[in-house]
Amino acid sequence: MPMAVVQEHLHQEQRLSFWRRYVFSMDHKVIGIQYLATSMGMAVLGGTLAMIIRLALGWPEASGVTPASYLGTVTMHGTIMVFFVLSAALTGGFGNFLIPLQIGARDMAYPFLNMASYWLYPISIAVLLASYFVPGGPPISGWTAYPPLSALAQAGSGVGQVLWLVSLAILILAFLFGSLNYITTILQLRTRGMSLLRMPLTSWGLFITSILSLLSFPVLLAAAIMLLFDRAGGTSFFLPASVVINGVQVTASGGDPLLYQHLFWFLGHPEVYILILPAMGMVSDILANNARKPIFGYRAMVLSIAVIAFLSFLVWGHHMFVSGMHPLLGTAFMTTTLFIAIPSAIKVFNWLATLWRGKLRFTPQMLFAIGFVSLFVTGGLTGMILGSPALNMYVHDTYFVVAHFHFVMGSASLFGIFAGIYHWFPKMFGRKMNERLGRLHFWIALPATYATFFPMHFAGIGGMMRRIFSTQFYDYLAGFQGLNQFVSVAAFVMGAAHMLFLVNFVWSLRYGERAEANPWGATSLEWQTSSPPPHDNFEGETPEVHRWAYDYSVPGADDDFVPQTEPEAAPVGVPGR
Repeated sequence: MPMAVVQEHLHQEQRLSFWRRYVFSMDHKVIGIQYLATSMGMAVLGGTLAMIIRLALGWPEASGVTPASYLGTVTMHGTIMVFFVLSAALTGGFGNFLIPLQIGARDMAYPFLNMASYWLYPISIAVLLASYFVPGGPPISGWTAYPPLSALAQAGSGVGQVLWLVSLAILILAFLFGSLNYITTILQLRTRGMSLLRMPLTSWGLFITSILSLLSFPVLLAAAIMLLFDRAGGTSFFLPASVVINGVQVTASGGDPLLYQHLFWFLGHPEVYILILPAMGMVSDILANNARKPIFGYRAMVLSIAVIAFLSFLVWGHHMFVSGMHPLLGTAFMTTTLFIAIPSAIKVFNWLATLWRGKLRFTPQMLFAIGFVSLFVTGGLTGMILGSPALNMYVHDTYFVVAHFHFVMGSASLFGIFAGIYHWFPKMFGRKMNERLGRLHFWIALPATYATFFPMHFAGIGGMMRRIFSTQFYDYLAGFQGLNQFVSVAAFVMGAAHMLFLVNFVWSLRYGERAEANPWGATSLEWQTSSPPPHDNFEGETPEVHRWAYDYSVPGADDDFVPQTEPEAAPVGVPGR
C-alpha cells in the first residue's frame, strides 16, 4: 500500500471518536478482543452454572436445586459453553485478531460485515439470558433441544425454549458472517509471497474451520427455524402423529423427531472440530516456538486438518446408534468415525516429534499446549469406544459420554484458548501476563481437570445417566454418591484455578511487564510489527514473505529463528519435513 494511503488511514484512525474506535469498531483487532472479552464473561456464567450442577450432584438435598431448575441449568451450561464461549472465543476472538496479521493483510475483506458479526453476538446473548425472566424459565431440553420435548409446551419447555431458538439463530448468522469474511480474506488478501503453504497452522486451522462453519451451521439454522415453526406456527416437521405427555394424548400431523436429530448432528459433529481445529493450529505454532524447532510434518499437518474436516461431515450417525438405525448403516458410520483416528494420530505424533530433542521453554503457553495434547489424546481414546455401535449402546446417554466430550471438546479446547491467550496477550495489549501465576494456573488446572472428568467414565459404565438430578433415585446408583462428591470437589478446585487466570488477565492489563514487538522470538508476520499493532497492522508497506513460518534453529543463522520476512539469501529450513 502506498505511503500516502497508509498515512491517510492513520489520520482516519486519529479522527475516530471513542465509540467508533473502541465500541462500534471495524478494526479486526478490536473486534477480536471484543469477542474474547465477551466470551470470557460468558465463560464465568457457564462455569458458575457448572458449579451449581456439581453442587446438586454432590449434595442434592443441601443444594436447594430442584429437578426442574437442574435441567434448566444443564441446558444453559451446555449451550453457553459450546456456542457462546468456545466457538466465539476460538473463531470470533482469535480468528479476527490473528488472520489479517498472520497473512499480512491490513484488515478483513469486509470490515462492516465483521462489525455486524460481533454485534449480533451480544444481541443473541441478551435473547438467551432473557429466558431466565419469562414464565417457565430457561429451556429444559438440553443443549441438543431434541423434539418432541423441545417442541411442545405441554412437555415443560415454555417461552424460554422459543428464546433459545431465536438466540441460536441470531448467533449462527454472526458465525456465518465471520466465516465468509475469513475465507475471503485468506483467499484474496494475502501479502506478497504468502502462498497457502507458507501460512502458519493457526491460519490453516481457522481457514478450514470457516469452511466447516459455512457448510454446517446453515443446516442447524434450518432445524432451529423448523422447530420454531413447530412450536409457534402449528407445523409438524418433528412431531409424530401422537405423543402422550403426563397421560394426555397430543396429536400432530405426523412429523419425525429423528429428522431433527439428523439435522442437528450434521452440524453437531462438525461443531466438535469447529472447536478443536483452531486450537490444534494454535498449539502447533506454540509448540514449535517454545521447542525452538520447526513443526514436524507441516504438509501432513495441513492435510490432516483438511481430512478431519472432510470426515466430520460423514460421521454424524454415530450419535444415533440407538435410534433404530440399520446395522449396515451403523457399520458405515463406525468406519468413517474410526478413520478420523488416522489424521488425528498423525497430528499427535507430529507434535511429539516437534518436541523431541527441542530446546523446550516451559512458558505458560507451552504448558497449556502440552496439556491440550494430553487431554485431546485422553478424550480421543474414549471416542474409539463410542464410535463402535456395540460399545456405544452400552454407555449411550451416560456419564461416559459426558466424560468423553468434556475431555476432547471442552477441556482440550479450553486449554487451547488459555495457551493462545498467554501467547498472544503481548501482541494484543503490549504487556506480558504474569508467568508465575500462569504456571500456577496450569499446575492446579490440569490435575483438577483429570480428577473432575476421569472418574465420570466409571459412573457412566455403572449406568449413571447424563442428565439425572440425583443418584438417590435408583438403588443401583446410590454407591456413586461418594464418587460424585469427589468429582464436585475437584470441579470446585478447577473453577478456582481458572479464576486465578482471570485475576492474572486483569492484573496484567495494567501492571504486566511491557512487551517488545517479538518477545517470544517467533517467525510469523504478526510478530514483525509493534505490540500492539497500529491501526493498519504494519507501518509503511505490507511485509513481503520469503519463507515458511517455522524456520527455528536453522543451521548457519545468526539467531535461533528466522522471520518470514527475511530474504531468501539468509539460511532456509526444510518445509514439510
